[in-house]
Amino acid sequence: MKWDNIFDKKLLKNIDIGIIISIILLFGSGIIAISSATGVMHGGSIGYIKIQSVAFILGIIAIIIILFFDYNTFGDMSRIIYAVNIILLVAVLIFGKEIKGSKSWFVLGPVNFQPSEIVKIGFILSFAKLLEKKEGTLNTIKGMMPIILYIIPIIGLILRQPDFGTALVFVFFIAFMMYAAGMSYKYILGTGVLVLLSLPLMWFKFFDNYQKNRIRVFFNPELDRLGSGYHVIQSKIAIGSGQFTGKGLFKGTQNNLGFIPERHTDFIFSVIGEELGLIGSVIIIFIFLMLLMRCIYIAKISKDSYGKYICVGVMGMFLFHVLENIGMTIGIMPVTGIPLPFVSYGGSSLLTNMISIGLVLNVGMRRQIIRF
Repeated sequence: MKWDNIFDKKLLKNIDIGIIISIILLFGSGIIAISSATGVMHGGSIGYIKIQSVAFILGIIAIIIILFFDYNTFGDMSRIIYAVNIILLVAVLIFGKEIKGSKSWFVLGPVNFQPSEIVKIGFILSFAKLLEKKEGTLNTIKGMMPIILYIIPIIGLILRQPDFGTALVFVFFIAFMMYAAGMSYKYILGTGVLVLLSLPLMWFKFFDNYQKNRIRVFFNPELDRLGSGYHVIQSKIAIGSGQFTGKGLFKGTQNNLGFIPERHTDFIFSVIGEELGLIGSVIIIFIFLMLLMRCIYIAKISKDSYGKYICVGVMGMFLFHVLENIGMTIGIMPVTGIPLPFVSYGGSSLLTNMISIGLVLNVGMRRQIIRF
């Protein structure tokens, strides 16, 4: 393994402060929103805050450990990482517990662990290496076949759970990575058209009734006001009632009266919108924008293609999470179990995001390192 002293001044000066500031601000905002959503100021349990804080601390430790290794070490281990991804996804289908219609969780005592979160990172690391090897051939059938065969097992196993929200995350960041590797946008758009054309088949052969209801309600929440449409309706009421400046921290009526479902996880942005209003919501979005732009910047200045593809993959993953999560709270995206990065409650999700940040910082640190 390639081991470096991260306390070397040449490496330390390359750490991206903008990314560090972004995740601290987002985590801090999340802690405040989770505190409000779980009623901490009104006698509620602080257990969620403790777990989230522990996950953040573990994430910081994980980042420090990652920074000690040259990120190309992970590229050298890409085959092993890919194999571990497959093993995790197969194992959860066999031994996992079904929660909310998806068999995508391992339950280890009081801790719930979703392996697909770790697989996101593992796949970005291994897929980036494959793209590096296939540069210049992605617009040919011969070059595309290994790529397709590499992707299908991962997406297929996730769809078997079934977890269409997570599968969409993979499709989204894979498209970004392939475009960064030189694949023509025409092929990416063509693939998107094929996916759209396959929707009728998926509707009749793969979608369960609850998934069909989510799609129907997405187009018209009034079809099931007290069922599938309840989440979106209450979320839109909460965000709309926040108006420009919000009702004030811990003073959201929709939140405190329990009308917003899953308000500390999937619908955390509804709490932010109600209590901090348009101003607070825009600030959160701006911080996310700063984080995404720093990821793109590091991708542009990375010393090699492998580092570039890692950063683009992480950026694509974060971008989809932000668009989907905020979009579903205001009714312009279908409801899925996609959390808001660094803000929503969830230990495994937060830890995954922190590890992803560690990889981007790793690429940025070593952008000017020349080895002899």
